[in-house]
Order: sequence, then C-alpha cells, then structure tokens
Amino acid sequence: MYQHKFSNANLIRICELTGQSPCVSFPHRWRQAVSNIPESRTIPRLLRELVANHGNREALVGQGERMTYQQLGERVEALAARLIRTGVKRGEKVGVLMGNRPEWVISALAITSIGAVLVSLNSWATARELAYLLSHSGCRHLIATRRYLKYDYAVMLRDMDPAIRGRLATVIGVDADLPDGWLPFDDAADVARVEAGDAVRAAGEQVGSDDIAFLLYTSGSTSAPKGVQLAHGALIVNGWHIGERQRIVPGDRLWLAVSLFWALGCVNAMMNLLTHGGCIVLQEAFDAGEALHLIEAERCTVFYGTPNMAQALYDHPERERHDLGSLRTGGTLGSPEQIARVIKLGVSRVCNIYGLTETYGNSHVTSADDDEALRLVSCGQPLPGVEQRIVDANGIDLPPGEIGEIRVKGRVIDGYYGNEELTKASFDEQGYFRTGDLGYVDSQGYLYYRGRSKEMIKTGGINVSPADVESVLSAHPAIYLAYVVGVPDPVRDEEIGALVVLENGASMASDEILQYCRQNLAAYKVPRRLRFVSEGELPMTTTGKVQKNRLAEMFFPPA
Repeated sequence: MYQHKFSNANLIRICELTGQSPCVSFPHRWRQAVSNIPESRTIPRLLRELVANHGNREALVGQGERMTYQQLGERVEALAARLIRTGVKRGEKVGVLMGNRPEWVISALAITSIGAVLVSLNSWATARELAYLLSHSGCRHLIATRRYLKYDYAVMLRDMDPAIRGRLATVIGVDADLPDGWLPFDDAADVARVEAGDAVRAAGEQVGSDDIAFLLYTSGSTSAPKGVQLAHGALIVNGWHIGERQRIVPGDRLWLAVSLFWALGCVNAMMNLLTHGGCIVLQEAFDAGEALHLIEAERCTVFYGTPNMAQALYDHPERERHDLGSLRTGGTLGSPEQIARVIKLGVSRVCNIYGLTETYGNSHVTSADDDEALRLVSCGQPLPGVEQRIVDANGIDLPPGEIGEIRVKGRVIDGYYGNEELTKASFDEQGYFRTGDLGYVDSQGYLYYRGRSKEMIKTGGINVSPADVESVLSAHPAIYLAYVVGVPDPVRDEEIGALVVLENGASMASDEILQYCRQNLAAYKVPRRLRFVSEGELPMTTTGKVQKNRLAEMFFPPA
C-alpha cells in the first residue's frame, strides 16, 4: 500500500507556506498540485508510462493477488504475446467474459496493447443474449471463466448455434478445470521474453489514438443492444478529467464491485484510477458484507457504486462495526436522497455524475470541492473538451433554467458499430449527440438532470415531467424516495402515478400526501394514483438503476 512520506513537522510547514490548515486529507490536496495528464494517447504507451512513473506502487488487488504497476505491466505483456502467438490480429475483436477479476483488467490492457479490440461482454447475459453479442460484434476470440455466479459459460457456448460458436477461433480460460478445446490463460510454453516483448511493442507502436480500443454494448430494453465504439485517446483523456473532478491522486485506492463489463466500471472507474496511478481493489461480485470488510481492510479511499449498492451497505447490520473512515471521494448517481446516503457512509466528497456509454463514461461531473448541497442536486459542469446544449422539441436552444433535451459534443463516439443509420440519427445538424435525456443548466453551466424524454407523461393532452412531481414529493420530510410514472388510462391517455418510499419510522396516509401535492403543484400535476412501496420492491436493472419502464406495472395486480 502507498504510504505518504511526509513527517508531521513537514506537513505543518507545508500548511504554513500554502496557507492551508493541517488535516488528514491534506497530503492528497498537496500532491494534487503536481498531478499531470498522461502524455500517452494510446493504451500500450500509457501502460509503459505508468510502469515508468509508478512501477513500485500497487496497481491491482483481487482474487488473493496483489500487483504493482511493474508486475501488472509484465502480466499484460505476457498475455499480449500469447494473443499474438494464438493468431490475434490488429483490429480483431476479442471478447472478455467474467466477473471482476484481475484477469479482466489484464485482458483488456493486453488486447488493446496489440491493436485488437476488447469486446466487453455482459457477465449476466443469458445464452440468447450472449449469442447475439458474439454474433453482432464478430468476436474471433474469447477470454472467459468457465462459470460465474449462476451462469455456466461452458454450457452456453457448447449449446450455442454452431454457426456462431464456429466463428470463435480461440477460447482462453482463466480457470484450472478447462473444458475441452479451451486454452489456458497462462502459457507454459518457454518463449524468449525479449522476443515476446519486441513483438508486443512492435504491435503497440502501430496503434493510433483514434483507433477503437473498447466495444461495449448498451442495455436494450426495447431493442437489440447497440455496439458503442470507444477510441484509445478519448478513453485516456476523459478518464483523467473524471478523476481530476474527483480529486484522485497517485496512491488512491478504489473499491470496485461495479461490474467491469459496464461502462461505469471499465470506462469510468478503471481508466480514472489507472491514469492517476491509483490502485483498483476488485470485488468479483457485489456482496454488502464482503464490501464493508474489503473497504476497511484495504483502506479504500474511492467509492464507485450505484444507489442499490449504497442502500445495501448502509442497511447492513454490520456496517457500524466497520471503519469506513478511509473513504473520501468517488462517483455515484441517483436522487438527492440517495446521494446523501453515500455521504452518510463517509464518502464526504463524493461526486454526482452524468453521462452515457457514448460519452466515454461521463460528460459532466461535479467537483469534489463543490458544496455538498450542490453535489446533491447537480451533475456538474461539462468536463474539459465537452460542450453542451439544452434544446426544445424543435432543436432550438433554451435559456438557463428551462428544461429541454441534453445534447453534448466533444468526447463522444464517432458512431455505433454496424449501424450507420442509427449513427446518423444520433447527431444533430451542429454535430451534437442527442442523449434523449431531459435537463436544464443554471447561469454557471451546471447541469440538472430531469429524466428521460420518453418518460414525459402526457395526461389529458398536457405534458408533465415526472422529475417535477418527484422533486416536490421528495421535499416532504416523511418521504425518502418518490418515483412518478405515467399509468395507462383509456380516458386521459395516461394518469400520473406516484410510488412513495417513506423514511424509516415515518407514517403518512395517502390523503395527506395528495393534499401536500395540491398545495405545491398545479392541479394537472397532482398524482391520481399513489402506492406506498419499500425500496427493495422497486424493479432494478442489473446495473443498479430503477427500471422506469416497469414502474407502471406496480399499479396493477399481478396476472
């Protein structure tokens, strides 16, 4: 673990010279002044730069392994050489399918270090979904565990359509008990290290900053998942800027149970910590009790988690027995109440984030230095290199304070893999990406997220923003969370339905809530349907977000 090498006397002297008051977090603040963006704009060059600058610093912890940057570089080079020998060529797609293991990170860096493309496969995919991802991406090679949680990938591949399975030239397994035909992750062949290293470096020198490094698939609730292509240079630069907003510094330690296949895991958290010389502490699959132990034992300073993860940590009966005082900063999303809960866990400088896979993880991040009240409600200003627009239904720019569609330009994908029509439709005439999200900005350019445009409720011919009603409901001291959704109605088209989670120990009748709404909302915005629920009853995606498209179902009895 990285240790600060300043004596107390020196720290006090530095404080005196800079006008700062001594505090526990001061070493982070002092070293932030000398934090520099990496010179490299490709992953193979970045890895060499990291080894040179942080060789003895711990980089990766997981599955009982601990690696410095020097050791990580050696493991990546060995696997990259193995991929070259097994026939992986520049531009070819290599899938990675496993939980949060060190081999995931090693594989991602090795694949991209030789100019191939990492295909980040959903570790919760069903057999049908996995077949689609392999087929659509054109994967020629796969690195996988035999099993993960309830999923048996060996069986899925064995029973897959032979036409799809047959396209895989190589399957490399990370387990000891490999199925027939799978190759081992570690090659026992004795290949001269100099020769192998030369081949890897030669392949890496051919990689350009605009070359595609990652191919990720967005979740498709109403259509097939979309392939999002992310380039080397923007992955590095945007990841570094995300970390700068969070005040990440060399030696910071990230607790990472957010799945690496998801953009929040590999594009945001992983690239953030790597570009800053931090350490990634992996949890293979989220378990709240194990997470509490891991954060305490590893003295993690950086939190990355979704609202449901934060809820599980906060509600865990053993939480108060664990010392989480090392936590300082990180990234999360959700309602003001959910972000406040992360702060109550001890992450006092956690940052509110906004973005899509298409925007390289985040386009907006609050600063860890922003007031807590601001971080609860705003997603922050655009990151350097990102421009924003808020437009009405006709594409006309709106002034500060008015809600419209959020559009961004800068570090955004060039296009979707294999779908030129969708690519063309996703950008406006000025080159801004159409996010499909609603929000507004204040006079200082801070963004306030207000929901998906398709979530707009049309009741009796009038459009109502769910976020407007939710913000009023959530302001009541007895209400912890509120979700508002359009419920189909034969007369009004949709009725406004509200799902309410009360604060622990609070008691409130439906009539009281409706009376409160009538006092604070226009008549057409007052919910006509209301249901009390527990937070655990809310339908969640595998990535920890509330499934807004399923909320209306909660107003009807099960069939």
